[in-house]
Amino acid sequence: MALPPILQNLPLPIIGSPLFIVSNPKLVIAQCKAGVVGSMPALNARPAELLDEWLAEITEALASHNRANPDKPAAPFAINQIVHKSNDRLEHDLEVCAKYKVPIVITSLGARTDVNDAVHAWGGVVLHDIINNFFAKKAIEKGADGLIAVAAGAGGHAGVKSPFALIQEIREWFDGPIALSGSIASGGAVLAAQAMGADFAYIGSAFIATDEARAVDAYKQMIVDSTSDDIVYSNLFTGVHGNYLKGSIVNAGLDPENLAESDSSKMSFSGGESKKAWKDIWGCGQGIGHIKKVVPAGELVARLAAEYHEARERLALR
Repeated sequence: MALPPILQNLPLPIIGSPLFIVSNPKLVIAQCKAGVVGSMPALNARPAELLDEWLAEITEALASHNRANPDKPAAPFAINQIVHKSNDRLEHDLEVCAKYKVPIVITSLGARTDVNDAVHAWGGVVLHDIINNFFAKKAIEKGADGLIAVAAGAGGHAGVKSPFALIQEIREWFDGPIALSGSIASGGAVLAAQAMGADFAYIGSAFIATDEARAVDAYKQMIVDSTSDDIVYSNLFTGVHGNYLKGSIVNAGLDPENLAESDSSKMSFSGGESKKAWKDIWGCGQGIGHIKKVVPAGELVARLAAEYHEARERLALR
C-alpha cells in the first residue's frame, strides 16, 4: 500500500508527537516549516473555544509560508484527539477540525469508527496510536489509515514491547503507514526505525527542549540534564502507564521507587486532578541522553537531518 498523498515526499520521515500541555501553535508551525509533521493535542487549547483560534493561526501561517516558498513547502500538521469516553470535548473539537479540514488526525485511547468516518468525510487521514499487535488490528478494522506503534521507552503513555517485536508483528499483516515511537532522539534512530519496517519516526521528548515548546524552563533543563536512568514508568498520574522524569516526581514530594498503582477506570483527560498531575509531573522518553541543550525547533530538525544522512552514508560504506 502506498502512503497517503499527504504523507508522501516529506523532507524527513519524522512526525513530531503531540505533547500534552507542551505543544502549541508556535511549536507546530516551527516543526512544519522545518520539514517534519508538527502536531498538538486538541485538549491543549483551554478553554475549548481557543482551539478555533489556534487552528486558524496554524493554517494561515503555513499557507503564508507556502506562498513565499513554493519550492520548499511546509510539512502538513496533525491534531491529536483523545477518543476515550472521559473526553467530553471530543464532539466539539472534531467539529473545529472539520472546519479547518485538518489534514492528519492522531487518535488515542480507543479506536472509533465514527471518529474515523468523520475525519475521512473532510478528506483527512487518521493515524491511531497503539501499544501492541492486538490493538493495531482493532484500529485498522475500525477504519484507521495508519498506525503509530508506541514501543518501550516512549515519553508519556508508553507500551512495553520492543520496537523490533512490535513492528515485525504488525508488518506481517499490515502494509500501510506506520510511525514508530520510543526513545528516538537522533537521526540514526530515525533511519533505524525505517530499517525495521516503519515509515516514520515519531519524536516527542526532544521537542520539549526547544525554544518554542510551552514548557517551563526547569522542565526543559531537566531533559538536558537527564538520561534514560532518570525515567520512571508508572500509571499513578493518569491511570495509563507512561514514562516520566524522576526529578519531577521527587520535586512533587513522591518516592519514585515506591509509587502506588492507579485505578485505570478513573483516568480523565478533560481537566481536574489529571490536568494538575500532568502539569506537575513531567512526561519524557528514554532517548533524552542525546539531548544536550535547549535549541530552536528548526535547529533540532536540522541536527536530526544531518545525523540521518550521515547514518545513511555510513551504512552505504559498509
